[in-house]
Amino acid sequence: MLVTSKELFKASREKSCAIPAPNFIDAQSMKDYVGVAEELGLPVILALAEVHLEFITLEEAAYFGKYYAEKADVPVVLHLDHGMTPSIIKKAIDVGFTSVMIDASQDDFENNVKKTKEIIDYAHPKGVVVEAEIGHVGSGVNYENHEETDSLYTTVEDAVRFVEETNVDSLAISIGTAHGMYKGIPEINFERLRDIANAISTPLVLHGGSSSGDSNLNRCGLEGISKINIFSDLVNAAQKGIITEKPTNYLDLKKIVSKSMKDCLRHYYEVFNTKKIVK
Repeated sequence: MLVTSKELFKASREKSCAIPAPNFIDAQSMKDYVGVAEELGLPVILALAEVHLEFITLEEAAYFGKYYAEKADVPVVLHLDHGMTPSIIKKAIDVGFTSVMIDASQDDFENNVKKTKEIIDYAHPKGVVVEAEIGHVGSGVNYENHEETDSLYTTVEDAVRFVEETNVDSLAISIGTAHGMYKGIPEINFERLRDIANAISTPLVLHGGSSSGDSNLNRCGLEGISKINIFSDLVNAAQKGIITEKPTNYLDLKKIVSKSMKDCLRHYYEVFNTKKIVK
């Protein structure tokens, strides 16, 4: 069933768990993620980053996303991740995404608020929820982030003020993770997470989940994070499967990629302690 994340996040806090948001880049990865969710009887947030629109269009993503979601007997959210272009975010809303992210985290606070409110004013009347980010989750080294950027931790004061001024539905915060493959295991600032979670009731989101350590991610779900984004670990699992199995034809390669990514997602469902949510 196709849903927004609003009720899912509410339930995630009641059950002290996080919901995975695996990034897809094509119809096959969408199908695989929903397949794992159905197998486990758990919700899933299908996330498409704006940067990945080179692989699949918004219209294609909406068509396949709605098809797989409506066939599924578990809650499925179709989410635009790291939207930076207002026209693209609005188009995602118009074609059927149920959740969108406006990422203006590298802007100053006032411009971040302004851009977020613009998207909220467009999305809410259409029943679509909005995620924003304050602080900045730094970049690791992968094909889409060729230079590393420093993380800027989210402050409690900024989180409180941002929520008050925007009425955003969920908030991505920076507490020590990085996009891409982290060099070593990050040190998560759980004290900052706890302080922000205690200060606001808005659901919190963690970006840069890949390579952040299972114990770290498990604790994030237990202590206030409602959604954790995963991408690099999924594609790296696929690559590892290819190297290990050495497929000799394209069809076998596709089977190996699907199995490897599904196994990785199953692992993170367990790590995040994701619980069944009845709609």
